[in-house]
Amino acid sequence: MILEVDTNLHTLLDLRYRQHYRAGRGAHGMGKKMHGRNGEDVIIRVPPGTIVRDAETKTKIVELTDPGQRKIVALGGRGGRGNAQFATSTNRTPRVREEGLCGQERVLKVELKLIADVGLVGLPNVGKSTLLGRLSAARPKIAEYPFTTLRPHLGIVRRGEYDSFVMADIPGLIEGAHRGKGLGIQFLRHIERTAALVFLIDCTSPNADADFKTLEEELEHFNPKLLEKSRIVAVTKVDLVGDRERRPVIQAADHVPVCYISAVTGEGLDGLLKAIDLQLGRQDR
Repeated sequence: MILEVDTNLHTLLDLRYRQHYRAGRGAHGMGKKMHGRNGEDVIIRVPPGTIVRDAETKTKIVELTDPGQRKIVALGGRGGRGNAQFATSTNRTPRVREEGLCGQERVLKVELKLIADVGLVGLPNVGKSTLLGRLSAARPKIAEYPFTTLRPHLGIVRRGEYDSFVMADIPGLIEGAHRGKGLGIQFLRHIERTAALVFLIDCTSPNADADFKTLEEELEHFNPKLLEKSRIVAVTKVDLVGDRERRPVIQAADHVPVCYISAVTGEGLDGLLKAIDLQLGRQDR
């Protein structure tokens, strides 16, 4: 059984409805010392970003990312030997043969990491879905309670007539997410597949800077390399804080820009988009 990357696929929905695959059976050997026909391979096409694990040992077998990349995940059985293989000088036509072996059987766990240019990261209810809906045509569910977003949403953000980038609304993280708390590690994995991160911090939080530190710590505990990505801090809901002097100060690294925005009124969104352009190497915007 072979897994092959198909860039035209974006989900693992086909595998959800068909969970069992069997390769073709080989043919028996034929006369005149001829081998039987090999069984046909089973090729399963998956989207880029697919991770395959052994369901029993939990070990990762492969991460499929490149177009056309292939990986054999289950081997076919070795063919048997006919009686000609057992002939001797004293027994030219032995009446013995060797049975072929069964192919390999495996139970695999397949998961898909989201692939996007920009990932929105934040605690629950900081306005990620609202921002994605404002900047793109995506319409994620929005409500005033934690964990409204239960799966990642993608939106295409247009930048001019011929340019755009993909933004992902990642479900909210909470302290302890790297240990599976809240919605857990499954969503932290999506963050690994983004080129840049936008940390969303609620302007009305009692301790906005502590919220920012919590996000950084969760990402660092899960995978320290996540903090090597291009990052931006977006302080949201500034429309709910009247005076600029009351806006929280975020102690970010010098190379991390901090933007103050409102997805409701549109304040600061142009500056945020320009900061994203710079982080993605689109300096000509």
